[in-house]
Amino acid sequence: MSGNEQKYGKFQEEPAVDLSRIVDPLCSWYDVRKRDLPWRRDREPYHIWVSEIMLQQTRVEAVKPFYERFLRELPTVNDLAVCGEERLMKLWEGLGYYSRVRNMQAAARQIMEEQGGIFPDNKEELLKLKGIGAYTAGAIASIAFGEPVAAVDGNVLRVITRLEMDARDIMKQSVRTEFDRRITRALRKKCAAGASSPSAFNQGMMDLGAGVCLPNAAPLCEECPLSSFCQAHANGVETDYPKKKGAKPRRIENRTVLLIRDGERILIRKREKKGLLAGLWEFPNPEGHLDRDEAVSYAAGLGLEPVRIRELAPARHIFSHIEWHMTGYEIRVASFGEEAEQPYVLIDTEQVRREYAIPTAFSAYYNWLAKHGANADADV
Repeated sequence: MSGNEQKYGKFQEEPAVDLSRIVDPLCSWYDVRKRDLPWRRDREPYHIWVSEIMLQQTRVEAVKPFYERFLRELPTVNDLAVCGEERLMKLWEGLGYYSRVRNMQAAARQIMEEQGGIFPDNKEELLKLKGIGAYTAGAIASIAFGEPVAAVDGNVLRVITRLEMDARDIMKQSVRTEFDRRITRALRKKCAAGASSPSAFNQGMMDLGAGVCLPNAAPLCEECPLSSFCQAHANGVETDYPKKKGAKPRRIENRTVLLIRDGERILIRKREKKGLLAGLWEFPNPEGHLDRDEAVSYAAGLGLEPVRIRELAPARHIFSHIEWHMTGYEIRVASFGEEAEQPYVLIDTEQVRREYAIPTAFSAYYNWLAKHGANADADV
């Protein structure tokens, strides 16, 4: 047995297409075509981890400024581990899915407390960290440490199912697990031969899926380094893959967002520690679409004295399984005094902007407040 075989283990021949055949062409293509991204400028595992978590559910261009700000404020794993909750949520504001950054902090504390501050250097150990699944563990292990393991995400599933015209449901965990196993085997096979870059392969898959083997448009097959291997391309059915079972329709919830203000202060509250948008700050948002009279009555029910109200434009926000359809009002009140009911608090609007994380679900009204909040022109 060779040294590489001892290091990476024995491998068997592939049961279907030998995926080791695509490794070299993809790596060569990546070396020439790779995107210049901030998190690719070094192999620091912390940097790669932050970028991969941010990139979940968020576009690359949108992530760049958040990534740079986050690392400027929290440059090390220890800085993340000890960061205060309000500051951490504010740094994540605008990215959504706040459980991601809470899990990151929990994992950072694991690294500091259980690993002596040393980042785990292999997929198996990375999977023990809070919030790190098979894809993220594979990405960190392969890019930062060169471990020949797969990083299977939607891009990979799309590319491979098109290559093989695989009609199985990619939402099934068994299918994802099989692709993970087969790609890892292919990478280990190439490493055993002394000619593979797991980092280039996995990042090449990311770039191929993002810019060539497109999900919602005709793929650019003439630019693809794998087109000669692709059965879907040979049969002209690229957009028929991948297959996935239709998602359940989202539940629609109607809500009314209220910007209740006294001068430059505004009423906000912190959500419960569990459930949707857990632990974040929000504007009052009772269920249903309230009319003007109902909105005024709601404010009065908080012990306030409304004097002006104006209707705001409707907005919509999509969560994973819920869709909010919102209407909104700005309500000026005579004075908050000490009358507003708990758990609401009165905060200067500029302080909210600086220090409090308002979920992106409210961004339409948050942005309106920043732009137009100084004026009120409608009487109750």
